[in-house]
Amino acid sequence: MMTHKEKRLFLIDYLLYEQGEKIDIPQDESNQKRLLRSLFNIRASKEADEAFLKIQDEYLQEETQSKGITDIAELQPVHDDIYIWRGDITTLKCGAIVNAANSQMLGCFNPCHGCIDNAIHTFAGVQLRNTCNEIMTRQGHPEPTGQAKITPAYNLPCKHVIHTVGPIVNGRLKEKDRELLKSCYLSCLKLAEENNVTSIAFCCISTGVFGFPKKEAAKVAVETVTRYKAETNSKIKVIFNVFKNEDLLIYKELL
Repeated sequence: MMTHKEKRLFLIDYLLYEQGEKIDIPQDESNQKRLLRSLFNIRASKEADEAFLKIQDEYLQEETQSKGITDIAELQPVHDDIYIWRGDITTLKCGAIVNAANSQMLGCFNPCHGCIDNAIHTFAGVQLRNTCNEIMTRQGHPEPTGQAKITPAYNLPCKHVIHTVGPIVNGRLKEKDRELLKSCYLSCLKLAEENNVTSIAFCCISTGVFGFPKKEAAKVAVETVTRYKAETNSKIKVIFNVFKNEDLLIYKELL
């Protein structure tokens, strides 16, 4: 039985061998974790052997358990099956979490980048990039803004990941930007219900490097979700997931 550290070192050795790299592996846990995450991030979509996947899955699930898993059943709705929750979306147990993806839909290749796309692909495991690559190869073109794709969540505590490409705002916010963001939320909700997903957690789509103003984005999110639920009589549970206190205050004010 391998210890957690032994699993981490096994995964590092495997990924370095794949890359054809030989480096001195750091001795401390923090830098070992950073190295492993970097190797996950830069790994191209390709198959991995079963021994690697078994150790990877055990390791990632242990990592998530150590951070603490939050079950939607433990949360209290603000109203009408709508929730606000501040925390790490990769530790949330629900039907689906939403990933703010880019048009290539393959995850973030920038080592240890702070975006949600990077975190979700890191802790889901290499299977997620492989699945996204299969979907995009079949599609044959980049994902249009405002649409969405659904995949299994692999090693995350949720069941599915729904990937959507939000609008990039350059300069003044335009009505087209609002409509595209609205389309993201509607596409995710419809795709979730088509796949019998009963709860979905939205990140703050497009508000990071994509430049959508936070307050305006939150208004679009809340208005779109509440109108969808009212018009369709949908019983899907919706979590607005925030990471920063600034976003928490914005959603509390709106809801």
